[in-house]
Amino acid sequence: MSAHQEEEKLGKIYDAHLVRRLIGYFGPYRKRVIVALVLSLAVAGLEGAGPYLCHVAIDSAIDPVVHHKLALAAGIHLLGWVVIAYLARLLLSFSTLYGQVLIMQTVGQRAMYDLRREIFGHLQELPFNYYDRTPVGRLITRVTTDVDALNDLFASGVVAMLNDAFVLLGFVGFMVALNWRLALLTLAVLPLIMVVTWVFRNYVRDANRRIRVSVARINAFLQEHISGIAVVQLFNRERKAREQFEERNRDYLEAYKDAILAFALFYPTVEFLAFLAIALVFWYGGGQVLTGVVQVGVLVAFMQYAQRFFRPIQDLSEKFNILQTAMASSERIFRLLDEPAPALAPAHPRTLEGIRGEIEFRNVWFSYRNEANPAEEDWVLRDVSFHINPGEMVAVVGHTGAGKTTTIQLLLRFYEIQRGQILLDGVDIREFDPIELRRHFGVVLQDPFLFTGTIESNVRLGTEGIGTGRVEESLREVGLGPWIENLPDGIATQVSERGATFSVGQRQLISFARALAHQPEILILDEATSSVDTNTELLIRQALERMFSGRTSIVIAHRLSTIQRADRILVFHKSRLREQGTHQELLAQAGIYSRLYQLQYRDQEVRVGVPSPDLSEPLTASD
Repeated sequence: MSAHQEEEKLGKIYDAHLVRRLIGYFGPYRKRVIVALVLSLAVAGLEGAGPYLCHVAIDSAIDPVVHHKLALAAGIHLLGWVVIAYLARLLLSFSTLYGQVLIMQTVGQRAMYDLRREIFGHLQELPFNYYDRTPVGRLITRVTTDVDALNDLFASGVVAMLNDAFVLLGFVGFMVALNWRLALLTLAVLPLIMVVTWVFRNYVRDANRRIRVSVARINAFLQEHISGIAVVQLFNRERKAREQFEERNRDYLEAYKDAILAFALFYPTVEFLAFLAIALVFWYGGGQVLTGVVQVGVLVAFMQYAQRFFRPIQDLSEKFNILQTAMASSERIFRLLDEPAPALAPAHPRTLEGIRGEIEFRNVWFSYRNEANPAEEDWVLRDVSFHINPGEMVAVVGHTGAGKTTTIQLLLRFYEIQRGQILLDGVDIREFDPIELRRHFGVVLQDPFLFTGTIESNVRLGTEGIGTGRVEESLREVGLGPWIENLPDGIATQVSERGATFSVGQRQLISFARALAHQPEILILDEATSSVDTNTELLIRQALERMFSGRTSIVIAHRLSTIQRADRILVFHKSRLREQGTHQELLAQAGIYSRLYQLQYRDQEVRVGVPSPDLSEPLTASD
């Protein structure tokens, strides 16, 4: 399902299974929720008591005095108590509603805090292949927009719906108790209002779906074009981009206009039907008053009930949209939370102490698997076997897609192999806790990633035991000492998003310092020097000589000049390990490595004393 299709999905207005799961997040706060429900009943009773007190004031105090059935002093005394009761009702109603809203807003925020924390924690545990197939923007939407939709429901929507429902029931009870005939007359227009509400709900439902889809498309377009602003300006795509954005912006405008039109028609229609009910009550009830069947106070009370009765219906129709949006959001959130996170840690993991750094691949087969057809395997590694001695520096080379980076990802257990074994110091890595396993590896990637914070925090990455002294020493060892000293704030210098204010070389050297500061037993460099200039590469080479000392090191490189000093070079071709040896040994074989070397330096005169292969002959599976 595409991102836009998922956003378009509406779901049910009410899904009992989803609601039960959502209610589970209120378990720690059940006492507060119960108090809020009790306060909802109190709010409904206090709302219904207002018109009833007016009936008491008129029929028990004012009318008897007017018709000389009650002494003036007694009437004034009774009227005073009614007024006091009415003011007390107002004060209690305010306090009750305030307490209820405060409780539910607090509970809603706490529950959504727990939900966001659970989602983020679950995202940390999901395997790499989930992120391979899921856009990052969609995941961000789950933690932000979808959780906010649930917050709107539980912090305010549920409270309002409960209050409106209880108020309606309370009004019906008061009206039936006063005069059931007038009650039926007041409710006579209710079927018409239900029809209008149904039509309105469907219309607004469609408009809200279009609004949601339009917002998703605008966000996706903005993210893409802001990230690629350099390409947009380089190829003079500004006008075309504005036209495309205008189209998406117009769709959003039209969808919102349709929603506004629906509300503009719905509320006046309900108001009209409400006044129609009031007119009917006034006409029929007035006749009953004239004939002495109904008291004046009862008629006045019914007029007030009729005026107030239809306002909760207007609110409920709007809350249906909040409920439906929340159901769609909760379905998407729980689909994410139900994504299985593999239990990589064994029940009784082996301890990792005193690692020597011996690595062995035994007949390893791996495929990312074709999810459309799981039976069809597209092997990235085929029967790969090699052995790395402790303290040895091994380089891995090969064409794009040969499986170089995959080898590293399997060693770190970001993916699980289908066949074979990967051993660390003679022990299958599946017997270790992956979190503990990765503590002993230092990895430097081709595209260094810096977090917002400071240079120091980016080197330390929150690891306990790495002090300021070690951070500074690591930066000096990779050649950044003079640069850091010239910065006004030194290692406390702020780092912008992804380190945008630093050069590629500076970011790469910081990532080297990060690996060095953690003092790993095994060092992995994945194309770590492919995107830096020659001067920076020289600095990195000097840093590497110190970093490789006493450590098992694996270097993936396209620049063959960077790995000539490797103890051994592994050559991958078409998912298999085809050659291995030192630089001179591989050149002497005149095979795949020699061909790669010749292709990379064919513009230079390379004399190694061995016959040069025919460069016009393409590499084949038999090479």
